[in-house]
Amino acid sequence: MMSFASGRRLVLELPVWRCLQKITRAPRYTTKAQLLFHSQASSVPVPSRLSPTSRLSSIRPVSWHASRLCHSDSHGTGERSQSKEGFSLKALTQAPKPALYLGFSGLIPFLSAPALMAATQSFYPEFAFAQVVYGASIVSFLGGARWGFALPAGSPAQPDWMNLGNSVVPSLVAWLALLCRDNITEGALVVIMGLGLSLHYDLTLLPGYPAWFKAMRTVLTLVATFSLVTTLMIKKYCPEKKFELHQND
Repeated sequence: MMSFASGRRLVLELPVWRCLQKITRAPRYTTKAQLLFHSQASSVPVPSRLSPTSRLSSIRPVSWHASRLCHSDSHGTGERSQSKEGFSLKALTQAPKPALYLGFSGLIPFLSAPALMAATQSFYPEFAFAQVVYGASIVSFLGGARWGFALPAGSPAQPDWMNLGNSVVPSLVAWLALLCRDNITEGALVVIMGLGLSLHYDLTLLPGYPAWFKAMRTVLTLVATFSLVTTLMIKKYCPEKKFELHQND
C-alpha cells in the first residue's frame, strides 16, 4: 500500500512538475494570435503579462515601412525618369508626322522677320510688330490647348481652378503684348515671358503630355525665343527704316 501510494504520488506529481516548467519558462510567441492558440491547445494558464522578449518580437511594423519606402522610392524614380525623358530629343522620333510638320512650320513667321531684317541690315518696325502679333497668337493658342486638355472625361488634368486658371493666363499675357504697339521691345519681352510661362506649365504643372510633345514644345519655344531676341538685337544695332511697297503706275 505504501509503495502504491508513493508511486501514485510520483505519477500525479509528474504532470504538475511539467506544468510548472511551462509556466515559469519564458514564452517565445511572436503574436497574440499564436499565444492564444498555444494556450488553448495545452490548457495551461496564460500569464497576464508578456516578457520583454515577446513584446519586442511581437512588434513588426518595420518591414511594412521599409516596403513602403522602397515602393515610394521606385515610384519617385519612375517619375524622375519620365521627367528626364520629356527633355530628350530622341523622343521626337515618336512624334506623329502631322504634329512635327505643323509644329515646325509654325516657326516660319518667327524666323522670316529677323532673317529679312538681317539680310538687309535694317530694322523694320512693321516686320517686328507682325512677329510680336504672331507670337501673341501662339501664346494664346497654348493656353487654349491647356484648357481643352483639362475638359475631357478621364483626363489626368482636372478642370479645377488651378488648371483652368493657368490656361487663361497666357491669353492675358498675349493681350498685354498687343497693347504694346508703340513699343516693340516691351511687346517682344512680354511674348517671350508668355512663351516661357506656357512651357513651364506644360513641362511641370500639367501631367499626361507625352514625351514627344514635351520635347517638341521645348525646341519650338527655344527657337521662337531666339528669333525674338534676334529682332531686339537688330533693333539696337541696325538703322530703322520703314517698309514701303512701291507700285508701278
